[in-house]
Amino acid sequence: MKKIGLFYVANAVKTSRVARKIREALGEDNVDIVPVEKAWSDDFKSYHNLVVGVSTWFDGELPTYWDELVPELETLDLKGKRVALFGLGDQANYPDNFVDGLGILGEAFEKAGATLVGYTSAQGYTFNHSRALRDDKWCGLVIDMENQPKLTDKRIREWCGQLERELL
Repeated sequence: MKKIGLFYVANAVKTSRVARKIREALGEDNVDIVPVEKAWSDDFKSYHNLVVGVSTWFDGELPTYWDELVPELETLDLKGKRVALFGLGDQANYPDNFVDGLGILGEAFEKAGATLVGYTSAQGYTFNHSRALRDDKWCGLVIDMENQPKLTDKRIREWCGQLERELL
C-alpha cells in the first residue's frame, strides 16, 4: 500500500478521535496526518491515496476550514487519486441532512477527478435524507458517535480492512 495522506480538521475532537483510530488500524507508518487547517493544494496532490474526514455541522454544513477549501479543491487535478471518506453525523437530531458534509466533500473530490473508494452499506441507520448516499450506499464510512457509539470501533476496523484492499 502506498503512503496515505489523512486529512481532517484537527480541532474537531470527535473527528480527530476517529482519525487516530483509522491511522492506528491502517498502520501508523503507512499514514501521514495532514491537518486541514494547514493544508495546501500541493498536499492533496502529493499523495496517491487520501483518507479524508469531516463532520457535519448544524443543518448540513461543512465545518470551518473545509468550507473554505472546497472551492479550491474542486479546481485541482486529482485524476488518478483514490480518496476514502469518513464522516460523522447525528441521525436522531439531524435526520434530514445526516452526514451531508461527507456528501459535499465527495462531490468536491469527484469534481476534481478523484476516484472515491471505501463505500459502505447504509443499513443500520435511521434518517430521512443524506447527500452522502450513492445508490443506497454511503460514499465512505459513516460514524454516529451520539446514537451508535458501540458500533464505532467495529465499523472503523471493518472499513480499514476494506481500504487495505482498495488502496493497493
